[in-house]
Formats: sequence, structure tokens, C-alpha cells
Amino acid sequence: MSIAFLSTNLPFLLVAVFGTMFPVLSYVVYGLIGLLALLYIGSIFSQKKPTVSGAGKNVKVLKKGFDIPVKGTPQGEVLAAQTTKFAIQPKNFPYIFPIPKVTVAVGDHVDVGDILFYDRDHPKVKFATPVSGKVVDIHRGAKRSIAEIIIEADGRQTHRDVKSINLDAISREDLVDFLAENGVWPMINQRPYDVIPELDAVPRDIFVTTFDTAPLAPDAAKVVAGKEVAFQKGLDVLRKLTSGKVHLGLDGRVAKVSSAFSDATGVEKHWFAGFHPAGNVGVQIHHTAPIKNGEDVVWTLGVQEVCSIGSLVDGQKYDASRVVAIGGNKVDKPRYVQTYMGANIGELLAGDGHGRIISGDMLTGEKKERGEFLNYFDDQITVIDEGDYYEMFGWAIPTKKTPTVSRTYLKGMFPSTKPMDIDANYHGEKRAFVLTGEYERMLPMDIYPQHLMKAIIAADYEKMEGLGIHELSEEDIALCEFACTSKQPLQKILRQGLTELYSE
Repeated sequence: MSIAFLSTNLPFLLVAVFGTMFPVLSYVVYGLIGLLALLYIGSIFSQKKPTVSGAGKNVKVLKKGFDIPVKGTPQGEVLAAQTTKFAIQPKNFPYIFPIPKVTVAVGDHVDVGDILFYDRDHPKVKFATPVSGKVVDIHRGAKRSIAEIIIEADGRQTHRDVKSINLDAISREDLVDFLAENGVWPMINQRPYDVIPELDAVPRDIFVTTFDTAPLAPDAAKVVAGKEVAFQKGLDVLRKLTSGKVHLGLDGRVAKVSSAFSDATGVEKHWFAGFHPAGNVGVQIHHTAPIKNGEDVVWTLGVQEVCSIGSLVDGQKYDASRVVAIGGNKVDKPRYVQTYMGANIGELLAGDGHGRIISGDMLTGEKKERGEFLNYFDDQITVIDEGDYYEMFGWAIPTKKTPTVSRTYLKGMFPSTKPMDIDANYHGEKRAFVLTGEYERMLPMDIYPQHLMKAIIAADYEKMEGLGIHELSEEDIALCEFACTSKQPLQKILRQGLTELYSE
């Protein structure tokens, strides 16, 4: 009998021998195997379906994706944060010159809206301070790059003078110059590539999503409360900046959305329902008016950025106030706080949250320390367990409930939406990049993510473009990375591909 035969058929031989020697116990074993098989099949047919309400007509239901049930959802009213230090970080903006021209010095006093620096390659694009106070430090990074400019707030919030404009009468060119001069132009994101738009660029369309399906993301109704007028004015401004339409993505999962969204005028509304990433603006673009190639330019904004633009035009004030959600299973009191862009993370946590601190959500956010600052576009802080431990036999042993999309863990055999403790453990190491079909179940877009990732690794530019790289951003592929059996850094790979095409 050959070794190859034994290695191939050993499990069946053992079962046969076991059944011959212990016939009664063998029936028990077979019964357990059958029960597990029935549970597995049942779990496939009992998967949760997307929630759809009657909030909007013609709701686009996206069946692909996955909601990660995490403990620590922010609750309650928005509280005022006691924060004194804020920072603007040039590294938050891809492809700007690494050493921008700094217009302030340590010790200078600044008012809200004063310019801190501008991009040397695009000197009209300026970056403003969110608070009034004193410049206390300018941190430098590698090769003398500017890492962050830190301002200590004086608590008075004195504003720089901003001239008033007539939105109906002003030309598009003058409106663009006004927005750039007063520091809100960097709040606009251009796709493809996720860059600050050129001042002379005219987008085909502009997209605003009014809900976020990422784990523990803030409730947009709390974010926009009290800023309804500013939000509408911001939409009016955006309408003047595009030759096409302003598209508004609304939450079709709930019975009622904020009136600021449902009653918005001058926009085309689209209702979406489904699992994460249904709230991603990239997914909504794909199902509304897809990006065709690298020259097919669209702009995207979040709710708080639209409000900032509206406040500048309507109230002649640079308003960088932000509602920030603080959540996660390592936060004792998950909550909402009112602060300003780039707030100090340690001060926002105020002694709460001991674990891995993330600026942003747990899928796309950046690991931070308490002394660091929120990134420019982030409106949440997530704190989860570090997960610095090893599991004996890993997935092979039924252990504690763990979020899973593949029914590998016990949680997958018994689907539930009950929030769970979660940590940053990879549950495995990087391994061979194999085809599994997992990515396609996570991404509700007509794109083959795994083929695209391999094309990027191979630097096959033509195939990258043909497979739809221009439609994607890191947040769109993040859930695929969570589900990846091969533990591949998909977001990093995607950014590598985007950078290569952008540099062409």
C-alpha cells in the first residue's frame, strides 16, 4: 500500500476502523457530523436580508456586503468637548507637495479661517485653521516634510473677516476663487484618485452621501441638526460648480430621515438600502452614474463638509465645527461630542477608551496615540481591544463568537446581529493570494476585486483600468480586506495602483 494512498484515504480508513471497533459510538459521530451539516446548510438559507423601509421611493437594494456587529455604538445627545489643541496635517491630502508653504510661525496668533499653509504646486489652494488661538508647534516628518501644525485654542473663536457674495450673481470662476481663498476648497474630494480638485476642473457630477454604514459611524441626523440652512446653502453652492447634477444619497433602511435631506432642493435624490458599504459614496456613484475612466471626473463630499461650505457663503464665517462619534467595545461611555476639525484625540477621550485608538472607523481608520489628532476628514474615534494574542489552532477550534463572513467561526453557523466584542487581531498571517470568491460577496459593484488586485501587483495598467480601478477608493475595498482569507493589505495595494496611474 503506497504512502500516497494512505495520506489521501487515511481519514476514511480511520472512520471505518473506528466504526468496526465501536459501532455504537460511530453512530453518535455520524449523527454529530450530520447535525453540523444541517446547521451549515441552514445558516446559508437563513442569512439576514437587507432592511428596507418605506422612507423613499425606488429604493436601490444592495444585497452584497456585511454589517460588522460591534459593541459600543455612540448614544445620547451631542455633548460639548473640552478640547484645547487642534492640528491640520498635510499628510491627509494625497499627492500635495510634501513641504507646503507655511504662512505662520510658532507663537503667532490666528483667527478662525486664517491660512496656515498652501500647496506650492497650487498656491491658490489654501488650508485654514479651525480655531482661534496660538500656533504652538510645527512638527516635521521625514525629509523635513510638514507633519502637522498645532494650534492651542483661546476659547474665543474670533473669526477672520470674510466678504459676502451674491450666489445668484457671482460667476463660477469667482466662486471657485472665493472658496479656495477662504480655505474650504480642500474639503472637496475628486474621484478618481481622491485628490483635491484643480481650480479649473469642472466635474461631470457631484455626489453627497447622507448616511454612513461603516461600523459605529455617526448618525447623520445628529450631525446635521441645527445646520439645516447651511446644508441647503452648501448644496446650492455645489450646484453652481458642476455642469451636471448634484446627487444626494439617502438612507432607505430607516422609516424617516432628517428633513434637511428629504426636503433638500436642487438635487437628484437616490435611496439606498443594504449592508455596509451601501453608505459609501463610491458604491452610490457606481449605481447612479459610474466613473468610466481616469478623465471622467466627479466630486464627492460628506454632510459636514457641505455644511462648512454653506456656512461660509451664508454666514461669512469659516466653520470647521464637527460632531464626532466616540465608540467601540473599549469605550466605557460611547457618545457624541461637539468639537472642531483636527481635535486632539486624548482630550476628546478624556481618560476613556483603553485599547487600540483609531481615527475613523475600524475598517479604514488610522491607528493613533492619545497625543495625536483627528485626521482632516474623520468624524469618529473607534477604540477596540488591541488583540495582541495567539490562538491555538486558530479557526479550527470553536472558540468565542467572532465576526465572520465565511461561516468559519461559530458566529457564522448561527447568524446574529447582536453586538460583539472585537479586536485588531488578524486571526492569521499573510499567506498565498488565492481565489476564494469572498471579495465579490462583499463589494456591491460590478467589479472583480481579486483580479484587479493581482493586476495592480503585476503593474498591468491596461488591465487595471479595464477592471475598474478608477471607480474605487480604499473605503470601498476595506470590507474585502476584512474578509480576506489571504490577509492581503488590499487598501494599500489599491492606493499603490491609483498612485501609479495618477503619476502617469
